[in-house]
Amino acid sequence: MTKPVPPSWGLLDADALLVAQAIAEALPTPVRELGAVAARELLASAPSDRPLTPLDRVEEVTVPTRSRQLRARRYHPPGARTASPLPTLLYLHGGGFVLGTLDGADEVCRAIAARSGWQVASLEYRLAPEHPYPAALEDSLDTLAWLRDSAHSDVIAVGGDSAGGNLAAALCLQLRDRGLPLPVSQVLVYPAVDDRFSAPSWTQFADAPLLTAADARWCWEQYIGHHCVDQYAAPMKAASLRGLPPALILTAEVDPLRDDAEAYAERLRRSGVPTTSIRHSGVFHGFFTEVGVFAKTDAAIDDVVRHLRGIDGGRDPRLPS
Repeated sequence: MTKPVPPSWGLLDADALLVAQAIAEALPTPVRELGAVAARELLASAPSDRPLTPLDRVEEVTVPTRSRQLRARRYHPPGARTASPLPTLLYLHGGGFVLGTLDGADEVCRAIAARSGWQVASLEYRLAPEHPYPAALEDSLDTLAWLRDSAHSDVIAVGGDSAGGNLAAALCLQLRDRGLPLPVSQVLVYPAVDDRFSAPSWTQFADAPLLTAADARWCWEQYIGHHCVDQYAAPMKAASLRGLPPALILTAEVDPLRDDAEAYAERLRRSGVPTTSIRHSGVFHGFFTEVGVFAKTDAAIDDVVRHLRGIDGGRDPRLPS
């Protein structure tokens, strides 16, 4: 018997609906039932021989961290072969802290680098449940410190989607609380910031494509393990958001995480943090990295590019205003 289509799917635009149907056919078993290892094998992105955004220079690099050497990838924008340092975006991929690879974020990192004039550094941080909280956050902090040394630039922003958005937000909180230099901005794409799962979108979009509410809860449980949930695990728990870097927060209309992310944006604004929040209609969680698949992906990347190019001191002088 064919499963009934969830009512929320009626909000999807034409290309998002086609993708949702394809995912439902390719992934009949929920991620939480597959388990981490099987889900990684099934959902892993293969590297492309012909990327949609060719770049002259993409480096595979190794980052020394407190735990081990980690893989990362540096995307150099066109015309970047100069002696002067470029502004850099540290990008942290999504995947519920359990999934996600450098290849899965490859196309979006290429597009951001090509359109913004910023260098993009993408990190393959440790995944749960093998490496629960705070492993991925420690990896992110160590990589930011490494970038400050290796990129020779003080103009560094942090960003990421979903779990990566959580890590970027938590990284900013921890640096602020330690009195360390902050990134110039935080770019949070449908970030996971709250552990209460009580906002209306968790019920309204419980059966959303790709990420259901039940799968999101399972991923969170893998990440937290037996640790207590503090403000660096769930940034919404922070007593104050004052003093954090300016933020761009993007959300998808049909997404259990939507309301939490938008509530975080509102808290940032009330705390005096310059914040832009943009909701993309007709799409679901995960659309941001699917370059060439969703029409709205290009628009969301353009949001990020405009934000980066508008950062004081971060615009590449070779680019038009």
